[in-house]
Amino acid sequence: MKSLKRVLALSMAGCMAVGVLAGCNNNSGGSSGGADDEDKPSAVGEESVDTSSVKQIYFLNFKPEISDKYDAIAAEYEKQTGVKVKVQTAASGEYEKMLTSEMGKSEPPTIFQINGPVGYQNWKDYCADLKATELYNQLNDKSLAVTNGDGVYGVPYAVEGYGIIYNNAIMDKYIATSDAKIKSVDEINSFAKLKEVVEDMTAKKADLGIEGVFGSTSLKQGDDWRWQTHLMNVPLYYEFKGEGSPITNCLNSETLEFKYADNYKNIFDLYTDNSCTDKKLLGSKTVDESMAEFATGKCAMIQNGNWAWGQVSGVEGNTVKEDDIKFLPIYTGVDGEEKQSLCIGTENYFAINSQVDAATQQASVEFLNWLFTSDYGKKAVVNDLGFIAPFNSFKDDEKPSDPLAKEVLKYMGDSDKETVIWTFAGIPSENWKQGFGASLLEYVQGNKDWTKVVDEAKSSWTTERQAAAEAAE
Repeated sequence: MKSLKRVLALSMAGCMAVGVLAGCNNNSGGSSGGADDEDKPSAVGEESVDTSSVKQIYFLNFKPEISDKYDAIAAEYEKQTGVKVKVQTAASGEYEKMLTSEMGKSEPPTIFQINGPVGYQNWKDYCADLKATELYNQLNDKSLAVTNGDGVYGVPYAVEGYGIIYNNAIMDKYIATSDAKIKSVDEINSFAKLKEVVEDMTAKKADLGIEGVFGSTSLKQGDDWRWQTHLMNVPLYYEFKGEGSPITNCLNSETLEFKYADNYKNIFDLYTDNSCTDKKLLGSKTVDESMAEFATGKCAMIQNGNWAWGQVSGVEGNTVKEDDIKFLPIYTGVDGEEKQSLCIGTENYFAINSQVDAATQQASVEFLNWLFTSDYGKKAVVNDLGFIAPFNSFKDDEKPSDPLAKEVLKYMGDSDKETVIWTFAGIPSENWKQGFGASLLEYVQGNKDWTKVVDEAKSSWTTERQAAAEAAE
């Protein structure tokens, strides 16, 4: 799905490069400046608030493609509660501009959307603390929320995930071969085991009826986002995780050490050495072509996200059954990766306007609680809005039926697994990504050694950060 791909790979980075500066500096949109920690008001929901006087709340919607769905939801909420939900929708690419304008009015949005830690930094003077709300406390994975200190300022309402997609029918066929390296796919919980299995499958590919274990590593310019952004997320996450948000740490880093460059190389080499396409031809391969290879049974594995089921099922001649499409995490050889989950994240967060009165803040939260807990609301979230909602209020029969969405939810619900947060949002620019993708192609074609790929990625990071700082002056 092109729209989902853009959400995953481009939206937040685009906001960093262009939109965030338009969002909220101390002089725009009526900003009153940040308060010191000791002066911050109570978190929403921490104290009992009478909302009976609130007759209207205001939601500024980010997604024009579902504006009519929100209108219907608002009408139903007013019918059930008597509280009107004013829904305004920004045109595509105009959200920050409209939000800035609306925040300066006498009746500003009471519910708005931020694009993660980036958006929070721009709108922190307007973001109420949501740590005491039912909405936050029902999150399956609270690490996905936007936090600052002990406060919670953005709650994700839709998530996506990606990893190594595999065809279980082919894996079962492999497991049945003599001297197979595993008896169950569940045994694959590290790069070492994945490599052992993949190389054995390559040796047996004729018996398995495949042309390669992995689909083409599409390195055509514009189709290389799975490698220069999504795969790069894994080493970025491990480099920048620790105190605070890895995304924020990445955003604030003037340099890239690329500590896990060898780990990136591990999995990238495994992909290209065991592909159904010769390395020399990868520069012309597209994502659609590689997904078609997977759909038609030419390969057993492919790196992509939960949005890929639509691509696979829509391919003419698709042989992958809905019950057979599964996920593995992207293992790279990092210590402790046996506990690693999928790369799961979002760029979709609800925030409550801290500048409106306490009753209106609480009434706004009550609408969101209703949306994600009531029977009507949950059906609308899944069937009309099309979200993978990250809340435990959704029972199994109330969750998306898409097989890869189910896989994402399964991993999210496993408390023993460590989610690899979307740290790629901190990459300096699209220019950095494009340069890294071009270097990967040269490496695959034998025209550049790995050391140079790493050195150029590190130096380009610094250059792009410096260029952004100069442009902001």
